[in-house]
Amino acid sequence: MSAVTAGRSAHRRGRREWIQILGGGFALWLACLVVTLLTSNANLVPTLILLGSFLIPVTFVAWSFQRWRDEHLTAELIVRAFVVGGLLGVLSAALLETYLLEPSAWLFLGVGLIEEAAKLGALVFVTRHLAVRHGRDGFVLGAAVGFGFAAFESAGYAFNALLTVKGLSLPALVETELVRSLLAPFGHGLWTAILGGVLFREARVGRLRFNGVVLLMYLWVSVLHALWDDSHSIALALTFVLTGTPWQYRLLSVGYLPTPTSEQVHLFTVLSMGFLALVSLLGLATLWATWRSNRPAKTHSAVLP
Repeated sequence: MSAVTAGRSAHRRGRREWIQILGGGFALWLACLVVTLLTSNANLVPTLILLGSFLIPVTFVAWSFQRWRDEHLTAELIVRAFVVGGLLGVLSAALLETYLLEPSAWLFLGVGLIEEAAKLGALVFVTRHLAVRHGRDGFVLGAAVGFGFAAFESAGYAFNALLTVKGLSLPALVETELVRSLLAPFGHGLWTAILGGVLFREARVGRLRFNGVVLLMYLWVSVLHALWDDSHSIALALTFVLTGTPWQYRLLSVGYLPTPTSEQVHLFTVLSMGFLALVSLLGLATLWATWRSNRPAKTHSAVLP
């Protein structure tokens, strides 16, 4: 076998590694779930939570790294962005949300602004010593921080779903992990990838610049985040606006949530899923537009002295 053929074969094997991670990880998660159900061994629950929460984020980070790796984008930096960046983002967002947010009509916008700022700050921290910055690397590293944030956050949601007033609920845990895994590629990883790409594109001579372009993109991504989190409330409001009855309006006017009809439940489900799909498409369109603006001919690099 020639050196060229061997190199191509190794490259193809590397490009398939993310598929092996996804397939092998899902098989391990299923095995852990089956053994937990058969043995009722609560000691396996943390393993089930971690496998389910980290599988999709780790797979997407591995895919992006294998597709766009270069001499500046190392495996060590990707892992540090995923673990350290994601954890710092979760911790700082939890502190800020606890002390700054109060229940209001603008709650979800506040959550979006805080969490996107926390992830952006974590990205800046873990890449502070990076010698060369390209917009493409910002997308990958931003995605790593965002998916790390999503993985740690999903583990918390899965743990909360497990705990019910009737004891431990394994079906609720599995449902939460499946839903959040399916939605993970369109949430935190996508939003922070957009911010990272724009931030690195705007960098000049080793210095990150928080100019008007970065600020506007941060605000837009925060709005997408808020719309995503508030999708159920928006879908519920639209459901009652479109199909509400007088007695339901009376209950709503005094602060009570009326029992929906079966038709309203169906409409709410359709509207909720449709709204999430709309927000996802807006996020993907933003990613596509910012990615095109980082083409080699227009990409600016920042080199430290």
